[in-house]
Amino acid sequence: MEKVDLKDIQFVYFLGIGGIGMSALARYFKAKGFEVAGYDRTRTPLTQKLEQEGIMVNYTDQVAEIPFKYRDNKTTLLVYTPAIPKDNLQLQWFLNHGFEPHKRAEVLGMLSKMGKALCIAGTHGKTTTTTMLTYLLQSSHVGCSAFLGGISKNYNTNLILNPKSDYIVVEADEYDRSFLHLEPEMAAITAMDNDHMDIYGTRESMLDAFAQFASQVRSGGALFLKHGLELQGQFASQTKVTGSYGVECGADYEAQNLRLVDSKFEFDFHSPECDIKGLRLGVPGRMNVENVTIAIAIALRCGVTPDEIREALPNFEGVVRRFNLHSESAVGKYVDDYAHHPEEIRATLNVAREIWPNEKLTVIFQPHLYTRTRDLYVEFAETLSIADKVILTEIYPAREEPIPGITSEIILERLAADTEKVLVPKAELMEYLNKKFDGGVLLTLGAGNIDQLIPEIKEWMKWRKP
Repeated sequence: MEKVDLKDIQFVYFLGIGGIGMSALARYFKAKGFEVAGYDRTRTPLTQKLEQEGIMVNYTDQVAEIPFKYRDNKTTLLVYTPAIPKDNLQLQWFLNHGFEPHKRAEVLGMLSKMGKALCIAGTHGKTTTTTMLTYLLQSSHVGCSAFLGGISKNYNTNLILNPKSDYIVVEADEYDRSFLHLEPEMAAITAMDNDHMDIYGTRESMLDAFAQFASQVRSGGALFLKHGLELQGQFASQTKVTGSYGVECGADYEAQNLRLVDSKFEFDFHSPECDIKGLRLGVPGRMNVENVTIAIAIALRCGVTPDEIREALPNFEGVVRRFNLHSESAVGKYVDDYAHHPEEIRATLNVAREIWPNEKLTVIFQPHLYTRTRDLYVEFAETLSIADKVILTEIYPAREEPIPGITSEIILERLAADTEKVLVPKAELMEYLNKKFDGGVLLTLGAGNIDQLIPEIKEWMKWRKP
């Protein structure tokens, strides 16, 4: 990526512009005065928002859709996501006409090196944690820029630009080893559960990649690990861990004395440097207390004051599709969440149990990827069994082709014996709910397109009689 001289670039074209990370980069280049356009397979609320912001988006991979001014390889930067199929017609045209395509991670790595990168890695928890850290910095005198992996509800965007601050908050994605393009000033690792085995092959390979990421923290920087995690692999010995973090577990940076007040947690923050008493977090869930603990630790090191943290935390609104309560009526409560890994599902369902301990939990889960289902179906069944009833839809394939024998059925048949369970195609879900939902808490979970049902479910709950 260092070979790209941005002073020669006037246009930036994105293949897969509708991805959450890609869209943040597109917005960045647009804000910096470049002309920006791109392709994505599906029109979504996010791509429509990009169009409203003046970014041209096309939805078929026909070469004719590439605007003429983006066809000069000397003035156009081509950015792509590995999720784009190799036989994509636009990608093939660019490759055949002298373009060097650059992965999103390469470009993000280049931009992050222009400042002090604060990088949050982990197989889950990183989007919420990066958004929390961004919010704490932006609510203080320190400030930051940020590339987020979700839409911040406080700022209604996944991109924050602050030219007055050298800090850049980055979600460090382990998929395709993307995070190895980063050189963090400070970094945290939230989790190292098995995921993306289609990329890594073995757990040892995945752990080695996390250790390599950790080894890339700049000299004089800081590295934090969630309590209980340990770096493993050939890079582990090259890295000094600043401290561990967690909730009431004996970590170096720790949330203590948790009190549940009106469904939100109050707690005290303890660290080797300072203690902050009487904090209140604006979003529910013990896992969010864990996430904000490391966000506080890094924010303090950046110069945010304890008083600024205490004042900001109650007003943190969270991230779109992260335990979003959409409806609360006599019919029931409706929550949507992006959870697509067994540990994320466990955390989400535990939050629901914390808030509504006596309510029936009904979960609609759309598995994401054939490979993830193949690798984790036993764990999915175990965590989904926390719910009282599980409604499974067909697998959302994203970039993948079907794998023989891998369907939602293999999760269904391993759910706990006392769990109500059923398979329902996504297209028939509303009809099924209308006939069978009998109150309590309804959750839609998944990283595919299950969120398309949010408006319909909200409207249905609004008018349905208990």
